[in-house]
Formats: sequence, C-alpha cells, structure tokens
Amino acid sequence: MAKKVFEALEQFVCDTDDMCAFALDFTDGSFDITPAGCFSHILDGTENPLRQLSESKNIHEGDRTVISAFCGDLLCADKVPLRENHFIVSFRVDTSDTDTPEYKWTTLTIIIQRDERQLAQYLVGHLRLMNNAELLNKAITDSFTNDKHPQVFNGQAQRIIDDTSHNAAIVQFDIENFKLINVKYGEEKGTEILNYIKNGLDTVCTNKQVYMRLSADVFMIAMSYDTPDEIESLIARIEDRLGHYGDISYKLVFGVNLVTDRSLPMRKLGDRTAMARQSIKGNALQNVQYYAENQESRLVTKKFIEDRMDYALEHGEFVMYLQPKYSISTSDIVGAEALVRWIHPEKGMLPPMEFIPVFEKDGFIIKLDEYIWEQACKAIRRWIDRGVEPVPISVNISRVHLTDDRFIDVLDGLVEKYGIPKRMLETEITETVENAGDEEIIKRLKERGYMLLMDDFGSGYSSLNMLKNTPFDVIKIDRDFFSEFMLSDRGKKIISHTVSMSKDIGLDMVAEGVETKEQAEFLENCGCDVAQGYYYSKPVPQTDFEHLAFGDK
Repeated sequence: MAKKVFEALEQFVCDTDDMCAFALDFTDGSFDITPAGCFSHILDGTENPLRQLSESKNIHEGDRTVISAFCGDLLCADKVPLRENHFIVSFRVDTSDTDTPEYKWTTLTIIIQRDERQLAQYLVGHLRLMNNAELLNKAITDSFTNDKHPQVFNGQAQRIIDDTSHNAAIVQFDIENFKLINVKYGEEKGTEILNYIKNGLDTVCTNKQVYMRLSADVFMIAMSYDTPDEIESLIARIEDRLGHYGDISYKLVFGVNLVTDRSLPMRKLGDRTAMARQSIKGNALQNVQYYAENQESRLVTKKFIEDRMDYALEHGEFVMYLQPKYSISTSDIVGAEALVRWIHPEKGMLPPMEFIPVFEKDGFIIKLDEYIWEQACKAIRRWIDRGVEPVPISVNISRVHLTDDRFIDVLDGLVEKYGIPKRMLETEITETVENAGDEEIIKRLKERGYMLLMDDFGSGYSSLNMLKNTPFDVIKIDRDFFSEFMLSDRGKKIISHTVSMSKDIGLDMVAEGVETKEQAEFLENCGCDVAQGYYYSKPVPQTDFEHLAFGDK
C-alpha cells in the first residue's frame, strides 16, 4: 500500500539503524508498523501508532501535551483537511530499557496522501534518532534564534516578507504575569514552561511560519497568509496547545502586525508588533491586539508621561480642579468633586484620559491620588479659616488603592493634619466586578467615619442587586447611563424607579453629566436633588470655585 510513499519519504529523511516506520490507511482503518531498535518499546505493532505516541509515557513529560495534540490532529486528518502534506516535529524519547530514563532527541516525519476532497487517504510516519549533525544544527539554530543572535530567524522571516505572492504578518506573544509563575512554582518550572512553548511551536507552525524566542517569555512568528482567518487559526492553535503546562494554566497575550510596508527592517516590524502586544497588558477582556498606525504616537506619548510624571508632581504641574455639585431645587452649591488636571508649561493642559490609564498601570496613581487628597484637605481648611461654611469635597479612591487598606491611614493622617471633620472629605469608589472582592476594605473605610459615594452607578457591572447590602451612602448615576435612558419613556421610568427605590432604602443620589435644563427638571421631579455637569459648571480651578460657592466672603 505505502511503498510509493515510503520511497518518497526517503527523499527527505535519512535512514538510520534505530527507526520506526508506520503507515495508516484511513480508507479501511488498517495500519502497518515496522518497529526497530530502541523504539520497539514505543511502537510494538499492536495498535494505532499515532495513538500509541499520543499516550506514550516514554516521551519526555515536557513534550507529551504537544505530541498528544499533534497526533490528535493527524488522527482526524480523514475528517478535517490539514493545510500541509509534510510534517516534522522533534521531541525527547526515553531510549533506555532500564528503570533509569535516558532521553534522546528524535525526529518524527509524517507524509499525508490526500483524496480529491483534500482529506487524508493514508499517511506514512518515520520516527528516528537525531544524528550528531542534526543535534549540532539544532543547538546552533537555538543559539542563533533569539534576541542576542536573531540571524537565522531574520533571514527566514525576510524571505517570507519578500515573497509578494502572499500576505505577510508578524505575531508576538508572551505569558501574562510570567514573573508570578516563577514566584509561585519556582524558576526551574518557569524555564520548563518556556522550553515547552519553544518546542511546542514546532508542532504548531507550518513551513509558512517561522518562529523564535525573542526574549524571556516573548516569542515571535513571521508568517505568510492568504486570508486573515489563517492568523486567527494559528493563534487558536497556540492557545489550545501551549496555553497550559500540565495542570498549570496561564494567559497568552498576542500582538499582530499585518505587514503593509515590506521595505521596513525586521526590527521595526517587531517593534510595532510589540506595541500592539503591550497595549493590552492587564486587559481582562482582550488578549489579541492588531497594530494600528496611531499606536506609535501613543507609545511616544506614554513614554513622555512616564519620563515626566515624577518631575511634574514635584514641581506642581498637577492641579486640583473642582466640579460643583448643585442642589437642583435651590441652585446652591452643596459640594464638589476633586479632579486632577495636568498643566504642562509648554504643552498646556494634557487630557486626563491620556495619563490616568498610564498611572493606573504603573502604580503612580497612588502618589497622585494622595496628592489630590491633600489639596482637598488644604482647601477645606482654607474655607474654615476664612470663616465661610465649607462644602464637602469628594475625592476618588482608585482601584489600585483597594488592594491594600493602608490608604485609610493616609486619609486619617491628612484629616488630622489639617484638622477638618471627616464628613467634609467624601470618598468616591467605582463599584465594579473588578473590586467586588474588596468589600471588607470598603466597610473599614465606612467604619472609620468616611462618607462613601458609589461612582459610575449603572455602568459596567454595577446593578440594583448590589444595593441591598451596600455600605455606600450615596449613589452617583453614571452620565452615560443617565443620558441614554433619558432618550425613551421606558428609560425615564427606570431612572425614576431607581431614584425612588434608593431613597426608600436610605441612599442619597447624585446625577452626573447633567447638560440640559430638561434633564435637571426631570431629575427634580423624580426626587433627585443633587446634580453636577456642564449645565451647571465644568470643573474649574479652586479660586473660580470659591467665587461660585462663596462669592466675596
């Protein structure tokens, strides 16, 4: 049956004394095995050779999962078309007949013969020990396929990019929070995982895809493709086969760069792919990001922010702005929310949406929050000293703070330092699924005597269900929730019932983002008396706020 295929096989694999040859006929389910030498205990001719390989305990533990998935794909080749006809994979096999394992590198070569539907009719396999020349070549390739010596990869990748008959893409991926794996399981286990991924890419990548370990836990693939689904299929195979090691699971994060300018050097293409990958670090909902042209400018902005932030804090570039909270019925200012503005001496005011996300990721938000808290305490102390009736200022408690309740001691220290009543310093916390496990910290804040405001109610994961046992005192209706529900009668009824129910269970309510007189009147009719938004005032510097709130007092 398989003589012709065996003859073809010999054209690109060399013969050795220690080899196994096998053939599978998918048309009648038969198979033929010729075990030899040190492999006789792996393929003994009693059952399907691919199934034996996939379940063999003689394969090195670090290679078993990959080989099992590799063989599983081939076993389904008569039902699911595979992209290639020729497969080669290397893995370690115990060649010892004793109880002491002796692992050696082997090469498994598979050739598939297809029918007119492109499904497998039969395949031929060839398993053999790697000879000395191949072992040396593997060692050299491994040494010259990394960030220190990327010559081999760059040459192979460049040939893919230069081939204009196909599209080209660069894919990068790494393990989210890989350092935590080293801490939890030890560096030796971390190294095993990285080697497992590197060897596993052998079975995932075809001859249209070349890969390298770029650095630490970062891997890069250059590939040709005809349709984008080939990229998605590759990513899915990597996640499925390499996204866990034994019982250790981890999240892989991917960046993809569709090559549009083939004249760019490999390092530039890699940098762009890295930008895409790094842009979704820490994103719980997304693990694949495609490179976009504006990512480069965003990276420049991010670098400027990180380089400047400490200097900006020390030299007063961060300024507290206050957005008034008004009583709808009396038009009096009854409070304020403290917001940060970054005023650069040359660039002017920088948008908060540019720097706040950066600070939340790198932890600088803790310093900035505490700086604004102190500015708020200073303002309240100033009003008391002037003899005017102060209004409370609400300050934001970022999600980063909620990982450690020591921030409550910081608040206590500031209140004591400036001698102000705790009720004058209100705390705003965004209640979402991300900090749903921090109820104890929130309760401790309440027990210390601080007024708690739930920010952005109606956005994300917050819902009426969380109100039944909440420690919060005030709900702030999210501006997007409010403006969207105002567009229909049904939406208005939902807002009205939300306000009514909140009052019934003793919760006050503040509406954010009020922009029109109609919205203000509707809220007043619903029973919500406190609002903030551009209809009343945008956030303003402290001196402007004092003029609005206290006039000439």
